[in-house]
Amino acid sequence: MRVLGIETSCDETGVALVGGAVGGDGRRATVLGEALFSQAPLHRPHGGVVPELAARDHIVRLAPMLDKALGGRAPGDIDAVAYTAGPGLIGPLMSGAMFAHGLALTLGAPALGVHHLEAHLLSPRLAGRGRAPPEFPFVALLVSGGHTELYLAEAVGRYELLGRTLDDAAGEAFDKTARLLGLDYPGGPPLARLAEGGNPDRYKLPRPMLKQGGLDFSFSGLKTHAATLFREAQVARDDRARADFARAFEEAVTDTLTVKCRRALERTQTKTLVVAGGVSANRRLRDKLRALESGGATVHFPEQDLCTDNGVMVAYAGFVRLALGCAPDTRPDVRPRWPLSELPPPPSAA
Repeated sequence: MRVLGIETSCDETGVALVGGAVGGDGRRATVLGEALFSQAPLHRPHGGVVPELAARDHIVRLAPMLDKALGGRAPGDIDAVAYTAGPGLIGPLMSGAMFAHGLALTLGAPALGVHHLEAHLLSPRLAGRGRAPPEFPFVALLVSGGHTELYLAEAVGRYELLGRTLDDAAGEAFDKTARLLGLDYPGGPPLARLAEGGNPDRYKLPRPMLKQGGLDFSFSGLKTHAATLFREAQVARDDRARADFARAFEEAVTDTLTVKCRRALERTQTKTLVVAGGVSANRRLRDKLRALESGGATVHFPEQDLCTDNGVMVAYAGFVRLALGCAPDTRPDVRPRWPLSELPPPPSAA
């Protein structure tokens, strides 16, 4: 079975073809072709994503990116089309959904809307992407510009929410703090690069919601504290100070995420942690979470090219769900707000 995936939930346009034998829980799939385009230069002058611009740009890019992802294969080689149905921005979601259903109708193939967060969560299980894929059950940290959540994943489609951010997501906090430092959007990668040469002990920043003992997150207070300190310490005047400040902020966020993941593993008596989403590409976060393996845990990350939104994860999620007996859509359907806990399991989920 060959499944085309289309990702347009926000500001990345992703198209990919995944194929393989259908069996088990769908882990026999491999990537046959992919194309990815970031709209970051389009939105950078605005300091964030402009939904109308994003939706229009997706429409322009999808057809040529389909040709690139197919890599010379005929469109008739596509057995099914998967697309991101939510959560995300409604305009971009509709751009992808309409394109997917139009293509599926032309090919006489089924179309299936998939959950954006499930696609992220399942991406480390894709065959041929490094170490052996994680087995259920596992704890999943989904951390990006729009989401910071912890789940207990018991099977495909069976996800129990353990903790979530009560305000800003971790990636959003990175973006806003990067803006203070005069860095480009999106802010996470340039802030991490600046932090590489910084002293983490020069500036003291809080680790939010660690004393409470729960699994929820909060980054708005950290963001506000950082903004106040930035002005009072006149950080902007000195390049060394900017690097030290970036490092202190990165340490505060990654320490907080690491402590919460350790707690989640302990409370669920689970030995496997899966980390996904754009912030999972952060090197300091990866180093700190890998340190949990000294206590007996196994930590899985997507490959670097699968951390941000992409078509591969959507195609793979569609492949898995179709392999497990999910019925295709009858019409385009998007849900900008769609809790992962409301996603039903496939008929034959393990």
